[in-house]
Amino acid sequence: MGFVRTPPIGRRRFVLGGAAAVGSAPLLLGCRAGAEGAALQATPAQTRGPFYPSAFPPDTDNDLVVLRGWEARAEGVVTHIAGRVLTADGKPLPGARVEVWQCDARGVYLHPGDGRREARDTAFQGFGRAVAGADGGYSFRTIRPVAYPGRTPHIHFAVDAPGRAELVTQMYVAGEPGNERDGIYRRLGARQAAVTVRLDGADGIEAGALAGRFDIVLA
Repeated sequence: MGFVRTPPIGRRRFVLGGAAAVGSAPLLLGCRAGAEGAALQATPAQTRGPFYPSAFPPDTDNDLVVLRGWEARAEGVVTHIAGRVLTADGKPLPGARVEVWQCDARGVYLHPGDGRREARDTAFQGFGRAVAGADGGYSFRTIRPVAYPGRTPHIHFAVDAPGRAELVTQMYVAGEPGNERDGIYRRLGARQAAVTVRLDGADGIEAGALAGRFDIVLA
């Protein structure tokens, strides 16, 4: 299947119609310029982790909650994540490929190396792709990330823009009690804000859903 270009495809009526749908900058904790004209903080690279899919699911679009051909919806709290892929001087990077992967609401990844894969929520896509639009915008409909042993809730991101090195990073949820116990998160130090996103109620997008904004800055 080809990449999904934002705004998302029409068959998913609840999917975000672009980054603006989740509101303005207050939802974003990181990726802020300092003094006027100063460069944006580059999004820090983090480990890809052991569970990047070894085989992609049949459906790889930007809605991880509903699989094509399935009536069931994934377990968990529906969460809309949107943002822009930018250069350090704030210019959009259209055509950037954005991939996400995360565990399901039971804490299980779509990967044969996850020892609990028999318990996996088979209605959850587990992996998705989008291609940034002309304004650098991308969006995903997924679930609120959950903790699993040793890790605080997070979503993995990989961003590949033309002419730039791939960035692999992770997005974290503001206010999670496990953040400060997570060694990977703690090692970020002052750079934590650039990958920490506040999730707010988003009934205006989808009843009972959450939404957050995550802008990604490539050095």
